[in-house]
Amino acid sequence: MSAALAAIRASVAATLARHGRRRIDVACSGGPDSLTLADAAIAALGAAQVRLLHVDHRQPTSAAAVAHLAAWAGARGVALAVAAVDVPAGASWEAQARAVRDQALRALAGDELIATGHTASDQAETVLMRLVRGTGPDGLAAIAPRRGPFVRPLLAHTRAEIEAYVAAAGLDPWRDPMNADPRFTRVWLRQQIVPALAAHNPQLERALAQLAQLAADDRAALAPQVDALAAAAEVGDGLACAPLAAAPPAIARRVVAAWLARHGRSSELDAVAAVLALTAGPAAGTRGVDVGGGRVARVYDRLAIDDAPAPPPAPLTVLGAAGPYQVRPWLPGDRMRPARLRGQSRKLSDLYGDLKLPRAARARARVVVAASGAIVWAEHVGAAWQATEVVRVEPDGG
Repeated sequence: MSAALAAIRASVAATLARHGRRRIDVACSGGPDSLTLADAAIAALGAAQVRLLHVDHRQPTSAAAVAHLAAWAGARGVALAVAAVDVPAGASWEAQARAVRDQALRALAGDELIATGHTASDQAETVLMRLVRGTGPDGLAAIAPRRGPFVRPLLAHTRAEIEAYVAAAGLDPWRDPMNADPRFTRVWLRQQIVPALAAHNPQLERALAQLAQLAADDRAALAPQVDALAAAAEVGDGLACAPLAAAPPAIARRVVAAWLARHGRSSELDAVAAVLALTAGPAAGTRGVDVGGGRVARVYDRLAIDDAPAPPPAPLTVLGAAGPYQVRPWLPGDRMRPARLRGQSRKLSDLYGDLKLPRAARARARVVVAASGAIVWAEHVGAAWQATEVVRVEPDGG
């Protein structure tokens, strides 16, 4: 038995034992990494206790890949489940494909653990890719040994070791042409950048994998402080600015990054820095920044996801004892004499400012205007001083 074959089978068996697994689902494209993982899992548990999960991305070579994998699984008596998915359009095909693939694998596996064939070489490429795109210390942790239902038994082994296993075990993997296409960032790094850097440090992949592990250790050590700050700052779906502004940047960045990711916004370093900058300064008015996935706003003393406001409602006519009245959206320059100010005239914009009303709520606010032009009621403010009661509302022209 070759050294690579023995080492990889030992790693896979140890991972399965550590997680108490007597059966396992293996995410399998049919390529060298995942086929090695599947073969080692069969060696550890037996073919009846292993099931292969394959996600078909409906690419031109997909049918050939599925047929190749089905033949391999059938020859070994291993179950195979296939899910066909459509990859939505997006800035990064790789990112979109990864998202739908993860979702499909979870659906196929149900409550079962899913082993994936990520290697130390994948780890090194992920660290470099994140450095190129811009990342913080947590981003350097890259691929975790366990994330949700996904476990990575091969993360300590390089791609060279995988190829040695393939040769020793006599495997016939599917070689996806997309894995040689330099238009994909990961492939470009693999073909151009990693070899150039490895010429200066032959242990490059090991060094980058070690960096990822150190970053993961630091993240784990800081987790209690991050959790405490998140608990102090979370207000509904938003974050209070004061606790974030007072916290050490290393802790505040992690809280903001997790919050952005949870709400579908970019959690890359530039986005986190821009959102954290909103926490500085006085708690006045509304201001925001655009990040990947949408806009984030500071609304007085808290951060909020700034979804597009609904359009203002159509004008209405209000009939009452002293009518007719008109209902319309409030306009800049509108003034009224609120009952709570006992007739003192104020601009509505100032009244909304006193109430710390978010911009989206202001955009939808309406006022009731008498025939004289006086505002007798304003949404969020209430009735005007000595206003006549409004008794019935009808659509204009109805």
